[in-house]
Amino acid sequence: MVDESRRIVFFGGAGVSTESGIPDFRSVDGLYHQRFDLPPETILSHSYFMRNPEGFYRFYREKMVWPEARPNAAHRKLAELEAAGRLTAVITQNIDGLHQMAGSRIVYELHGSTLRNFCMKCGKFYTKEELLALPGVPRCSCGGIIKPDVVLYEEALDGDTVDGAVRALSAADLVIVGGTSLVVYPAAGLLDYTRAPVVLINKSATAYDGRAALVIARPIGEVLSRITVR
Repeated sequence: MVDESRRIVFFGGAGVSTESGIPDFRSVDGLYHQRFDLPPETILSHSYFMRNPEGFYRFYREKMVWPEARPNAAHRKLAELEAAGRLTAVITQNIDGLHQMAGSRIVYELHGSTLRNFCMKCGKFYTKEELLALPGVPRCSCGGIIKPDVVLYEEALDGDTVDGAVRALSAADLVIVGGTSLVVYPAAGLLDYTRAPVVLINKSATAYDGRAALVIARPIGEVLSRITVR
């Protein structure tokens, strides 16, 4: 299927980065199965961030930012496919920036990125390293609170990012979906915009399995690394 396609789009989730040492959300060892004082969905919400930035940043620094993580075989193979002119876009629900680190250039980050941070008062930009170097609740030189450029619960997805993802999916001749349970909306609903065959690679079953042309229940890096780019 890859050999016969020239406009491949990859749609990925947290499972793409587990082989880089970043835990996912819904597996047995995932973030949502760990014990916290409050549910992760609450701590990662816009209202909680505004009400309790101290609590948000304690959780964020410990569970959401992985400065030592590096791209794995899946990230590298997708970058190779793009460089060969076979893959037109990566659409990701991840916020770790590993696709770009691996060399992918056209990446639609539906939920933002930990690599970008901005002052809520003056808009000044801060890198991930600069943010992590600031203690407690990171504040800008103007005194404003710095917020990660990630989409929190209760926040809308960026319109331009969604539009780009929809255009890529609409023009695709093959869509590879990997490392996602397809339960997070509105992101999962974007697959309704493609008429291309869908290959679904995920270790556990998803609600989309019956609609996919091919389902592979294996780790995404293991599967993609076996593709030979011709």
